[in-house]
Amino acid sequence: MSYTSVKQLKTISGKNVSSAAESAMEAYGGLLRLAPNWVPRSFLQPGKRLKLDPKDLYAYGLNRGGIDERWFGSTTPAANEGRVPDEGLSYVVHDGQRFQLADVVAELGAAIIGSEIWKQYKRWPVYSKFFDNMGPIPHHMHQSKEQAKLVKQEGKPESYYFPPQHNNVGNNFPYTFFGLNPGTTKAQVRKCLEDWNKGDNGILDISAAYRLQPGTGWLVGPSILHAPGSLCTYEPQWGSDVFGMYQSLVEGREVPWSLLVKDMPKSKHKDLDFIVDQLDWEANVDPNFKANHFLEPKLDAGGEKGGYFDRWIVYGKVRGEQLFSAKELTVLPGHSVTINDNGANSVITVQGEGMINNMRLQCPKMIGFYELTEDEVFVTAGAAKAGVTYENTSDVEPLVLLRYFGPEVNPQAPVIKYKGGVKL
Repeated sequence: MSYTSVKQLKTISGKNVSSAAESAMEAYGGLLRLAPNWVPRSFLQPGKRLKLDPKDLYAYGLNRGGIDERWFGSTTPAANEGRVPDEGLSYVVHDGQRFQLADVVAELGAAIIGSEIWKQYKRWPVYSKFFDNMGPIPHHMHQSKEQAKLVKQEGKPESYYFPPQHNNVGNNFPYTFFGLNPGTTKAQVRKCLEDWNKGDNGILDISAAYRLQPGTGWLVGPSILHAPGSLCTYEPQWGSDVFGMYQSLVEGREVPWSLLVKDMPKSKHKDLDFIVDQLDWEANVDPNFKANHFLEPKLDAGGEKGGYFDRWIVYGKVRGEQLFSAKELTVLPGHSVTINDNGANSVITVQGEGMINNMRLQCPKMIGFYELTEDEVFVTAGAAKAGVTYENTSDVEPLVLLRYFGPEVNPQAPVIKYKGGVKL
């Protein structure tokens, strides 16, 4: 029997998950097929490049906002007000059943994510997503692990890559503001907070925007202000959904104060000095910001002769730690390649069709909210190290995949050569 919809699947949990996951891995050489994982945002407008059927953009209800995110390999719940219980959590699909990837990791641990990550974190501590918005979003930051701990959360450094396949149009504002202008004072930021209810609080007047380039990316550490523009973005990041929005008005839409302070201690919700001090000042006013954060793809292996290109698209360290990394694999028509990776990774297909081991890959043209796809796979640690074979079955189109990795998996990855003594 073929299964095309989540509605056809039986959801299982508890003791049944281990045997179901082991059956799936045995069938596909250590691979787990994942179902699409959609996340809405009440304060944003969908950019319509996720390949989600337009009639399903508000599948959670108009009150929940439009769907402008798809999360990959996620064991992290979305921190949305009024969310459904499993929002943000990826499901494995096999043999007419579905079960949460988080449950698989909890039950099988090191066999799924590797012994080192399991030993240190006892979970898959990262995830990635496509973020797709019609216009810019508010100038905001994500707390550091020390700051997030104050509200019993985890910090969230993140990274961006702009896949050309999802950026046929730039939408309303393909520029991102980063940090604050060199020479900006804390008093100026405090004044922006004081002016919150006056309309536009002017936070962008003391920041600078950079034009976004498909096929490139950025690495952004915690406590750094950024107002992402309107390209569709692939975002490997830490497994948390904390943030604080420092801009009061975006494209004429109000940003409530509650979205500024939602991940700050309640006793500090009106403490302007505390809110200003949540920012990593040195990193925000860095005069060499682009040099210290901009990511250009770097070829790791392959070439025309080999019929494939494996490129680093996310690399570098955040405050001395490699918390995540990512690669883009292109397999040319009629070719195949076996890739040995250092650890577990989550794969999303952005172009073409083919096979991953003996599992079919196909990049869909349109996806219904409940529909299953053949574009997303979780590669377990053992499979990654043994080698995964990617085959392009098309005669004319490249097979292109993005895959991200967990912390400290790729010590051989490039590093950003910091300038001016500023660290992420």
